[in-house]
Amino acid sequence: MEIFGGFMVMMSILSFFMAVVWLVMPFVVFTIKGKLDRTLDVLGSIEKRLAEMESKLENLQTKQPPHEATAGDKVTIPSEHDEDRQNTSLPLV
Repeated sequence: MEIFGGFMVMMSILSFFMAVVWLVMPFVVFTIKGKLDRTLDVLGSIEKRLAEMESKLENLQTKQPPHEATAGDKVTIPSEHDEDRQNTSLPLV
């Protein structure tokens, strides 16, 4: 009888935890789904903006005549120190 009582206590504790998980899990799933949907919307808008910028750049390239390099032109190579000062982080929305 004592074994049966201990088993019932273990099962009641286990069922309590399962009920908590069962009640909390839908909120977790829908929160993740909402964040994923928002991320996909942001990526879609970024893709549209990039396509617009690419088309504008292509139009500018076709309008400008090619630049011919002469012997007097100076070529500047950025150093590693200059690259460290630039902020390369993406803006947080």
